[in-house]
Amino acid sequence: MSTGEQALTGIAGLPLALRGPAPVRVVAGFGFWLFLLSDIIIFAALFAAYAVLSRSTAGGQSAAELFDKRHVFLETMCLLASSVTCGLGSLALLRTDARALYRWMAITWVLGACFLTMEGREFASMVAAGAGPSHSAFLSAFFTLVGTHGLHVTLGLAWLVVMLLQVATLGFQPVVGRRFFCFALFWHALDIVWIGVFTIVYLGAR
Repeated sequence: MSTGEQALTGIAGLPLALRGPAPVRVVAGFGFWLFLLSDIIIFAALFAAYAVLSRSTAGGQSAAELFDKRHVFLETMCLLASSVTCGLGSLALLRTDARALYRWMAITWVLGACFLTMEGREFASMVAAGAGPSHSAFLSAFFTLVGTHGLHVTLGLAWLVVMLLQVATLGFQPVVGRRFFCFALFWHALDIVWIGVFTIVYLGAR
């Protein structure tokens, strides 16, 4: 092999002329993982802020006095169950079983909506009791952290509706499968974040 040919040969042993860009599924997956990591960094900052401000109640009620752990446990069960049904829906997608996909994803949507409804009631009861986000640094940090997670769940539900519409119109094309894969990653990541919220914010309430 001449020197010029060696210069055109990379680590993989293939001439550069024969190498193209990475497949779309690899680029899309890598990009979405970067998005998830940036989102996790945002939540990490919110967790840190809450840890610092959780005792700054400004003379108001503490976390232990405000939180109804039984109510929050039911919220948690709804979200964790939605993660299971989302996984079953992903398996139905791999089998190209449209009927099972619609069924499991509809249940996922309903469970996510139940979670948001219960969270909204919790927020409303706290505000009605005079424990709104402007009352203390602790409550500001709480509403920001939990509210940001709730906003993500809301966006996830809207995304799920769009994905089901795409399946109905485009069928089981590879691009639809990639998008569903990204949605499933996003939804499971929200469950992981919520486990952190449930453990640190609610179970750790003092």
